[in-house]
Amino acid sequence: MGERVLVTLDGAVADADAPSLYADDIGALRGDGVFETVLVRGGTATALEFHLARLRRSAQALDLPEPGLSKWRSAVEAACKEWGEDEEGMLRLIYTRGRDSEYDTPSLASPDPKPTAYVLVSPVPARVATARAEGVKVMSLARGISVDLAQAAPWQLLGAKTLSYATNMAALRFARRMGAEDVIFHSTEHRVLEGPRSTVVIARDKQLITPPAKIGVLPGVTQRSLFAVAEKKGWECKYQSLFTADLFDCDSIWLLSSITLAARVNQLDGVRMSAPDNADEIRQMVDLGIDNPGTIGDW
Repeated sequence: MGERVLVTLDGAVADADAPSLYADDIGALRGDGVFETVLVRGGTATALEFHLARLRRSAQALDLPEPGLSKWRSAVEAACKEWGEDEEGMLRLIYTRGRDSEYDTPSLASPDPKPTAYVLVSPVPARVATARAEGVKVMSLARGISVDLAQAAPWQLLGAKTLSYATNMAALRFARRMGAEDVIFHSTEHRVLEGPRSTVVIARDKQLITPPAKIGVLPGVTQRSLFAVAEKKGWECKYQSLFTADLFDCDSIWLLSSITLAARVNQLDGVRMSAPDNADEIRQMVDLGIDNPGTIGDW
């Protein structure tokens, strides 16, 4: 296994250290594209079909050409084989509109679109092990939008996983300057939204609650995995709008994502939060759901 693995959509393994992106790629110029991040574990891309389904929906939201999922599967398989089974990996599926020079700007209409598409596997960031084991310090930040925006303005792409992540990264940098490690966004109505790269789930007694996708949050694969397993173990799992005050009236808060999996919030806005007795059970249910994606059910 090398430091990184790059595979193009024709299944060819490329040199990850060689230049491969055109300077006028619209993904680089405007962030006009979509992506998915998938955990590679034991040489397998976890919950791949659900990530591919979400990639397809994101592409539809951006009017990108229909992604050929069979080619993506083959490219992912080649990348995972090249990466090996010894270590976890962070696999990204990148899909952009292609080169600006091939489009009739500003209409972005091309008679023969040639999107950019590739799979990249990198080592899992060092922060992940700490977040899994110890949890994360979090601060709540205003996202500056209403929960009504997703349905009133679909062009805002709030439910799509796009490459336009500058705001999310800026929020994380701000949090770090303030002594925190992650963020939970809230709406103008102080409704809980999501993290810059995670889904928010709270546990209360034998109940798991997450904000519904209709308010403009990205549907979470890891959250769905948790809910599928938890329901079979007798937990009540709900999609319900939450106020920021609800974060201080629960047993635990979790940030769920495809790479970190389950990170418990150990401090929120300076208030320390003790680990509940069932913290290990929740982590184990997430692992079980990710390792057995057939339990998730229809997306």
